[in-house]
Amino acid sequence: MKGLWLENQQLQLKSDLPIPEPNKDEALVKVLQAGICNTDLELLRGYYPYQGILGHEFVGVVEQGPENLINQRVVGEINAVCGHCRFCRGNSPSHCENRSVLGIVNRNGAFADYLTLPVNNLHRVPDSVSNDVATFTEPLAAALEIQQQISIDSTQRVLVVGDGKLGQLVAQTLALTGCDLWVIGRHREKLANLAARGIQTALETDIKERSFDIAVECTGNPQGFGFARRSLYPRGILVLKSTYAGKLTLDASALVVDEITVIGSRCGPFAPALKLLEQGQVNVKPLIQGRYSLEEGIKAFETAQKRGILKVLVEINH
Repeated sequence: MKGLWLENQQLQLKSDLPIPEPNKDEALVKVLQAGICNTDLELLRGYYPYQGILGHEFVGVVEQGPENLINQRVVGEINAVCGHCRFCRGNSPSHCENRSVLGIVNRNGAFADYLTLPVNNLHRVPDSVSNDVATFTEPLAAALEIQQQISIDSTQRVLVVGDGKLGQLVAQTLALTGCDLWVIGRHREKLANLAARGIQTALETDIKERSFDIAVECTGNPQGFGFARRSLYPRGILVLKSTYAGKLTLDASALVVDEITVIGSRCGPFAPALKLLEQGQVNVKPLIQGRYSLEEGIKAFETAQKRGILKVLVEINH
């Protein structure tokens, strides 16, 4: 099969990769489409020493697996877990001590003709949800994880820092809570996507420091982190949604003095994400800014790395 192979921070299209053999309790999924996310780009830059096929945002069709899933469109949770370590037993499987992670840790990913995942990781895609929309399930679930970790309601002022792919989804999900939400970014056309949905947007210079209860950092750069931190009231909550290829420098004393709570946030719940997509409560279509075949995968990554680009999709089997 064909696939986009990462090795020593070099990406290449390979055409002689073996079709993966699903283990017991796994399914073989023919990938229809996959999306490039910032984690893929950070892996390319050396964020983690991964070697293999990239990609973890996908929609596909089950070719081998339980009879009730054969020929069904599915999306998949990316953490393949052991089921018996302390984190699995404690209902925190995304922190499984023995996990592999699709396209990130010890498991080949979605930029290929086929992938394998545990059957329990798979979720059927409603018929009314297109492949384009379904491809956003994983990042939308990650956005929803914030609300699994902290309570957000109409009494709170919340700031999303960053108007990129993840910031757009985080903002749309937080808007559903009724909080006093603001989004800052550097791209007026991206902010316009959110303003069209009634979300308050601004540039960095428009925001007063120490004026928010919660700040969600979605930029993945030190400047975004610093601004999110400075935006918070004492005893505020700083949610980090980004991975960072480099080291992050912070003023730990300021965190102590202001008693700031810092929360890392990544994978989230797929079922609510699919429900929001099915109901049309989140609009992902304006985020698509590139579409390439697998054979054009290198070019797709080049486009995804350009400043200001939102989501780039790779069509694999249509």
